[in-house]
Amino acid sequence: MDLTRLAGHLSAAQVRSIAGAMTTPQIALWSGAVSSGKTISSLLAFLILLTRAPSHGLIVVVGRTLQTIERNLLDPLASPELFGPLAGQVHHTPGSTTAVILGRTVHLVGASDARAESRIRGSTIALAYVDEATLVPQSFWMMLVSRLRVPNAKLLATTNPDHPGHWLRQDFVLRAGEVGMKHWHFTLDDNPSLDPGYVALLKTQYTGLWYRRFILGHWIAGQGAVYDMWDPDEHVTPWDELPPMDRLLCLGVDHGTTNPTAALLLGITFDGRLYLVDEYRHEPRRDTQRLTDAQQSSRLREWMAQPHVPNGARLPVEYVAVDPAAASFRVQLHSDGLASSPANNDVSHGLSLVATLLARRQLLVSDRCAGWINEVGGYSWDEKATEKGLDAPLKVDDHSLDAGRYSLTTSEALWRPYLIDPLDLAA
Repeated sequence: MDLTRLAGHLSAAQVRSIAGAMTTPQIALWSGAVSSGKTISSLLAFLILLTRAPSHGLIVVVGRTLQTIERNLLDPLASPELFGPLAGQVHHTPGSTTAVILGRTVHLVGASDARAESRIRGSTIALAYVDEATLVPQSFWMMLVSRLRVPNAKLLATTNPDHPGHWLRQDFVLRAGEVGMKHWHFTLDDNPSLDPGYVALLKTQYTGLWYRRFILGHWIAGQGAVYDMWDPDEHVTPWDELPPMDRLLCLGVDHGTTNPTAALLLGITFDGRLYLVDEYRHEPRRDTQRLTDAQQSSRLREWMAQPHVPNGARLPVEYVAVDPAAASFRVQLHSDGLASSPANNDVSHGLSLVATLLARRQLLVSDRCAGWINEVGGYSWDEKATEKGLDAPLKVDDHSLDAGRYSLTTSEALWRPYLIDPLDLAA
């Protein structure tokens, strides 16, 4: 396979990592800053190793979901701008759990929770690739390692850093020599294809924890405010000045009986910017009335029937995503004729997602979302959880924040292709 054309566009760090992946005892890990060239380097190494993989044993590509595999890996591989004529050797039907790359069948495995372990149990794997390894359950990773039973089988993986107590760092990165791993740390300067203006923009878009993890590439614990990039002067828009919405994508609902119930409605504009446009909120203590599920359903549906964007426009709410713990409330909604889905409650991914969107000014909030606005400034990391090696916010005054997170994470596949690029925001 001729990689001369591609090699001329790689940094020294990228070339070293690709060469090192060929000789790693078993595992090769690329970690570090966002947009630092990790993915391109690892994919090139994957293609080379794919041509050398034995005919027996599966080829497996792993990500949080099939959609993230398609977006983060298959789409770049199929891009002639990135991989030249090799892109024509990538064949995949969207939604399919297999692809054909360089003539080999590649199995695509979503690993969003521990149940994914069963998808590879009993397999014999010759070559595996894991996208965003810190988001994969530890039980899945350990099962995957145990399946590398073909002689000289390799596991390639990429990740942004996480909490310093994360199992991947403690059990593998810090013990790389013992566990047959080679590890490379990447910074933004290791990606020669980035425009200097874009690098400067990225550095201004992240603050606090997210800056140290995503820009500096540090494994760092959460401290202080979760959303320290929040600026009401920058992020809050008067409801009557909202731009025209293209769609109302999702209503995220955090249901409570003794605690508040909150629902946040997510919209996207024609030019690809996200807005939390409106909020429903019932507080039993303040409103002096505890509502049954039937009463909550009635009030929520009455609120949904009202206009949620200015100028009298009425757009349908495409999805309703309810806290997955509120099963009885979902049953009530269903009996009342309102279909809903369990919300995506991956907290770590959701916090990172909201923080990134706020930092890049890709998510704005209307002043009708008073509960969300009141909660966001005081939303802080839990120091006791940090001491245990976990990233977790304090579970205090977070009902609207949870509802907003549900609306964003559950509908991510809908809005992600249309999200405006950060460079356009700065124009």
